[in-house]
Amino acid sequence: MEGNRRTKKAISLEGIIFLIFFMLFFYVLGSKMGVVNMFNTLMRTAHDLILNTVLFIMGIAVLAGAIAALLSEFGVVSIINKILSPLMKPLYDLPGAAVLGMITTYLSDNPAIITLAQDSGFKRYFKKYQLPALTNLGTAFGMGLIVTTFMIAQVSPKGESFIMPALVGNIGALIGSIISVRIMLHFTKKVYGVDEMVVENNTDNFDMINYREIREGSAGKRFLEAMLEGGKTGVDMGMAIIPGVVIICTIVLMLTNGPTASGAYTGAAYEGVPILPWIGDKFSFILKPLLGFKNSQAIAFPVTALGAVGAAISLVPQFLQNNIIGANEIAVFTAMGMCWSGYLSTHVAMLDSLECRHLTGKAILSHTIGGLVAGISAHFIYLLISSI
Repeated sequence: MEGNRRTKKAISLEGIIFLIFFMLFFYVLGSKMGVVNMFNTLMRTAHDLILNTVLFIMGIAVLAGAIAALLSEFGVVSIINKILSPLMKPLYDLPGAAVLGMITTYLSDNPAIITLAQDSGFKRYFKKYQLPALTNLGTAFGMGLIVTTFMIAQVSPKGESFIMPALVGNIGALIGSIISVRIMLHFTKKVYGVDEMVVENNTDNFDMINYREIREGSAGKRFLEAMLEGGKTGVDMGMAIIPGVVIICTIVLMLTNGPTASGAYTGAAYEGVPILPWIGDKFSFILKPLLGFKNSQAIAFPVTALGAVGAAISLVPQFLQNNIIGANEIAVFTAMGMCWSGYLSTHVAMLDSLECRHLTGKAILSHTIGGLVAGISAHFIYLLISSI
């Protein structure tokens, strides 16, 4: 460590180990597919994902962003906040203000709750042991609106609607969020106790629970500005997911799919070596009864959602086209995609901004369990509704 810089020796064991695994990855794919076919598939899959998946997600994000901004500008979010606030204490052991975090992350993404948590007018409602759990609460609903609308917009080869499965997935995510937050609070109580408040002497007189900020101008002007600014937020989010979708999704698809129907590799998009399905088969005795996956390839979705839910939902159209998944999987994917929503890539930064980095391991453990419970709950709720 030099000053504030984190440093390591220029040549270390870490670099050698990484190089071995890096070369092993391409050796396994190249030896099965052929080196030329492997690189052709790599590039063509990435290109097709940008054209047919990223732009589709961006379109949904723009519309969802505009709707979210309008709901916020004209007080619908505040109405929902008032209705749901009384439920927060019995369900989550959090103050009613925490529902704002759920709503803002559902309408945007995980880090939105950290913006709230930096506001002293918001923090004054929390005890010290409750504040770190906002990371788990916000992550459980991150990109919820986009994930839900994306699932509803999918077209089944059989023509079935995915509205009900997507809504069931939302219920599963809610259950998973309660489990995640409650486990996290079990750990934080041991660290902070249960009495000390985050803000002892509040100097900010703005009551963000009973009042809301609005834009300048007439109702019509506010409508247009909110709609356009919300849409712009959707564009920014659509651009932000490109690296995750292209890099993570390409790799996951190449580790999920197999060769063409004839068994030959041609270098076309979406070919690969089915390593993840092989792993899924080994755990099928767990996945089948708990999550109801009819095909082991479906394991690729939760694995991808650990790092980036934008990349995970990009797998869905291909899975539907190949009849790998159905309505049950849509419910489970919605629940796990929302609840996990790339928490492995955001929890460290979120807890760091709350000055609680020492609780990162506890938060990740809690949320891993919460996401699994979300998927299991969605599966059994879907089975129950389908049987009625």
